[in-house]
Amino acid sequence: MPDTDTKTDAKPDELAGTEQPFVQHLVELRDRLIRALLAVAGVMIVLSLYPGPGALYDIMAAPLVSTLPKGATLIATSVISPFIVPLKILMMSAFMIALPVVLYQVWAFVAPGLYMHEKKLVLPLVFSSTILFFVGVAFCYFFVFGQVFTFIQSFAPKSITAAPDIQAYLDFVLTMFLAFGLSFEVPVVVVVLARMGLVTIEKLKAFRGYFVVLAFIIAAIVTPPDVVSQLALAIPMCLLYELGIFAAKFFIRHTKAPEEGADATPSP
Repeated sequence: MPDTDTKTDAKPDELAGTEQPFVQHLVELRDRLIRALLAVAGVMIVLSLYPGPGALYDIMAAPLVSTLPKGATLIATSVISPFIVPLKILMMSAFMIALPVVLYQVWAFVAPGLYMHEKKLVLPLVFSSTILFFVGVAFCYFFVFGQVFTFIQSFAPKSITAAPDIQAYLDFVLTMFLAFGLSFEVPVVVVVLARMGLVTIEKLKAFRGYFVVLAFIIAAIVTPPDVVSQLALAIPMCLLYELGIFAAKFFIRHTKAPEEGADATPSP
């Protein structure tokens, strides 16, 4: 006869009964996208009123203008550049300011489909990646630009007058912002790789020396050909790699699935 005392220890699925029709998912996705776009549009309207697109570009150009010879300014070589370039700055600034709202809409859309231990991993990573990106952009604007432009102007011959084009400067700024913002995401990448089991903490430590070389190679590729900007990017990347190793230990320990952390129960 079967043993009536035997009990099934299988735990119910956390997501059981939460499935929604595909059309309902599309409707929710549409609503989330509309809210994100409205947030960006609202910030654009506010910024267009104060301080205005022109003033935003002046703020963006301040690190370069402060290093130019007295009386020198940026120039526009295209007829529509004085309109298009500030408009691009306005859109970029609005998106960055509204980024927390945009990311919240993304999180609110995917969160119902995640298990509790996955939420413990994803939400901190979304928050930390946003903060790190902003820190990278701020570090580039407030520290790197001043040092780089001063270094470049020190090499300019006295027989020429520097007058950079506003579109070329915008392209340079966006490239540098993207390079530093993404480079500051190193801890997030390290944590994700370690949590997914693709690499171990021991392998990350062993790769430390290779990463230093890789950081300087990346810095040499994405930054201007000067020592100041290359060191300003490579050194923080190395420090953030160490931070990522430390954070990975914490995340692996606190974001395990219940079955991962449970000890196997011997059968009687």
